[in-house]
Amino acid sequence: MVKLSVIVPFYNVQSYALDTLRSLQANARADFEFILVDDCSSDGTPEILERAERDIRGVVRVRHEKNGGLATARNTGLDAANGEYVTFLDGDDWLAPGYYRQLLDTIEGLGCDFVRTDHVQCTGRARTLSRVPHGRRGVVLSPRDAILPADRTTSVDYAYAWAGIYHRRLLDDGLLHFVDGLRTAEDRPWIWRLHREAKSFAVVGLTGVFYRRGVASSLTQIGDVRQLDFITAFDRVIDETSRDPEADKLLPKAVRTYCAIISHHLSSGRFEPQVARKLRQMSAAALKRLPADVLTEALDSMDVQRASRLRRLRRRPVNAEAAA
Repeated sequence: MVKLSVIVPFYNVQSYALDTLRSLQANARADFEFILVDDCSSDGTPEILERAERDIRGVVRVRHEKNGGLATARNTGLDAANGEYVTFLDGDDWLAPGYYRQLLDTIEGLGCDFVRTDHVQCTGRARTLSRVPHGRRGVVLSPRDAILPADRTTSVDYAYAWAGIYHRRLLDDGLLHFVDGLRTAEDRPWIWRLHREAKSFAVVGLTGVFYRRGVASSLTQIGDVRQLDFITAFDRVIDETSRDPEADKLLPKAVRTYCAIISHHLSSGRFEPQVARKLRQMSAAALKRLPADVLTEALDSMDVQRASRLRRLRRRPVNAEAAA
């Protein structure tokens, strides 16, 4: 029986894949499987993964014939997973030796649906501890209760899928799949759905994932149109949360977060001019789709600079193409 399925998408990460694979090897166990999803890489990544299939115990290799993005690649891995528990890793990140054994022991000891963990952000040689924004640790709690308050950073803002472990019953209940085709912000609808619909979770101070920042090929570093998928992602968050029995309680948090992300992108300066224009058009349309009273309340609660930027955008005329 497979105890743990680890889903690892790869796309053109030949410079980092060996580090990732060595760290998986240092975590291998007879009852673990590592599902390596090659999302139609065009560099040397496929050859590296082919060798890994021969050399590392528990490797299952899958290749896409067409690039689908991170969300689609993770879904491919989920469809192939056999484990009692599931976790994720990205193809340019790495793990501490023995980390997955500790992670598995932790969730089995707590007996909850999922566990969220801290991680280490790595930018060049710099290392920074990033903590789950939740105070109570090592105790089983209701995931829904960790969504609020609206005006503070909470667990739904810590959306990294690989910072945790998930019981298979969540997969069987349809809670672990991502919105297919999303190129960025794919973790956002996913983490919101998990916190709204799962029954139990815990936060622990276990640190074993090393998250590589500043990778040139990463979408977080690229200012092209794929970045605008965050609007599709947050539209999904708003739509699903608005249909929740406690929508009046939860929507202010979802709307405020959406506004904060729009403001962040508008002021980032990373986008090409044509994409920046499209960002402003699509963001203006997105604001008009939000519940007017909840949006007004969210803007009133924000700092003057962000609120003013978003109010100007809210007044902007929207053409039919952007509103679609």
